[in-house]
Amino acid sequence: MIDFSGKLALVTGGGRGIGAATARMFAAAGADVAITYERNSEAAKKVVEEIEALGRKAFAFGGDLSNEDVATDLIREVEQRFGRLDVLVNNHGIWNDGPIETMSTETWDRMIAVNLRAVFLVTQRALTLLKRSGGAIVHVSSTAGQRGEAYHSHYAASKGAIIAFTKSLGPELAPFDINVNCVAPGWVDTDMCTGVFADPEFRESVRRGIPIGRIPPPEDIAAPIVFLASDLARHITGEILNVNGGAVLCG
Repeated sequence: MIDFSGKLALVTGGGRGIGAATARMFAAAGADVAITYERNSEAAKKVVEEIEALGRKAFAFGGDLSNEDVATDLIREVEQRFGRLDVLVNNHGIWNDGPIETMSTETWDRMIAVNLRAVFLVTQRALTLLKRSGGAIVHVSSTAGQRGEAYHSHYAASKGAIIAFTKSLGPELAPFDINVNCVAPGWVDTDMCTGVFADPEFRESVRRGIPIGRIPPPEDIAAPIVFLASDLARHITGEILNVNGGAVLCG
């Protein structure tokens, strides 16, 4: 029932983790896919090759999306290559420790730039194309943005802002037939968590804290993203879909 044939999806941070799984899932559903990356060009190249192997068109764009010129160039290249944009998934982001007493201004500013400013820039510049298609925007937030996260206040603040951004844009863009929604994952088994999951006791404590009893692979987050971008979700906008195995029940 989900069919993206003839459509283009842009997935930021699409070279790894949730973004890569989402890009592959859109391609499996018939979409051509553009992805972005900041540093790991080889990983992004592999995702592009996997999408092309499915018979879809794909390309990877590298750069720091918190830079206005880079965000502008991204959307310009999307238009030049494909002439359209139907789905925007703002998935990119960073996560690191930051005790508030010792956090530097530079650490705070970098988190907000990557996780929030870049989402604003890409979304704003994509609107002209999305208005033509009546497309969908899906942001990726986090349980940290819903309940906070000690020693990661800068990350939680950025993700909480994404939730507010979603709720604001839902009604604002509805007159243009653009649905805006958000997924809020909990722990996910991706390379972003490789360091902390290297401790088997910590990994097991995380698993026990999830009522469903498993740490999900990125595909378990990608599927709800694709659903929210599909026609099955055409009467849903401004919503936050919790994808955390029951770990955070916040409605």
